[in-house]
Amino acid sequence: MKAFLSISILSFLLTENIFAQQKDTVVVDNKVITLSEIIIRNNVNVPSFIEKVKNDTTFYKAFRNLRVLNYTSLNDVRMFDKKQKVKASLYSKTHQWAAGGCRYTNVLEEQVTGDIYDEDKNYNYYTPQLYASIFFAKDTVCGETNIVKGTEMSTKGKSGTAKHKEQLKILFFNPGKAVPGLPFIGNKTAIFDEDMAGLYDYNLDQEEHLGQICYIFSIKAKDKASGGNKNKVVIDEMTTWFNVKTLEVIARNYTMSYSAGVYDFDVNMQVEMTKYRGYLVPKLLRYTGDWDVVFKKRERGVFTATLFDFSE
Repeated sequence: MKAFLSISILSFLLTENIFAQQKDTVVVDNKVITLSEIIIRNNVNVPSFIEKVKNDTTFYKAFRNLRVLNYTSLNDVRMFDKKQKVKASLYSKTHQWAAGGCRYTNVLEEQVTGDIYDEDKNYNYYTPQLYASIFFAKDTVCGETNIVKGTEMSTKGKSGTAKHKEQLKILFFNPGKAVPGLPFIGNKTAIFDEDMAGLYDYNLDQEEHLGQICYIFSIKAKDKASGGNKNKVVIDEMTTWFNVKTLEVIARNYTMSYSAGVYDFDVNMQVEMTKYRGYLVPKLLRYTGDWDVVFKKRERGVFTATLFDFSE
């Protein structure tokens, strides 16, 4: 009798444990997503949420909004040697003017050290080149809009440095999408594809962030050093905060790394958004990157952009 009771109790406990495990996870397109208590209690439609995350354009839209607005930016770019000492830097305050589909950037203040520029005042490093291509319009640029539909980032028609910059923009500002033409990486950045699901842990939670109630969706790669996953994963970790009412991205942190022989990189990005008259725009961007490309010197750099004083 005692044995029967023990087996019954054990069976009950195991059943309860299995039920609890099932209750706090949900499977969507082969992704096992762990849910917090508040997500379960609020009965969030997780499959619908995941579909919206996969098709999100608000993050990219926020950067495109910069093309049609006036704003001031504090820019801090630093390049490091292998001993992590600053060997070149640029600090500037700039203001972008935008009107009638055109925009240009005025440099209000600038301080440089080391060899950040060459003698023709072109950047000596790839990191500030990338930064400038995002935030600086050295000459007047026209035909600008903030329209996203039909204007997805693409490398079509580009070659050389222009193509590489566009590939990096896709990697940085549209994380989770495949990057066309990037050697050895291919679809490894497409973290929402079903065949990538087994390589990641997915979590959904809810909390206040930057003064807003947000869904927190985090994706973390399983141990890259085991199971042959080392060369299958590019995005190591990504955490995104979505406003629960609008599902706009209000912040995102992500880390990427890869080694392909001809190049390797380790990059961390942090982005925070704000609202100006209905426009979602980035207010803070931090980048830390270590790049090594064959036939080029390794680059270790950081940049921080602080954007404010938005107007139309």
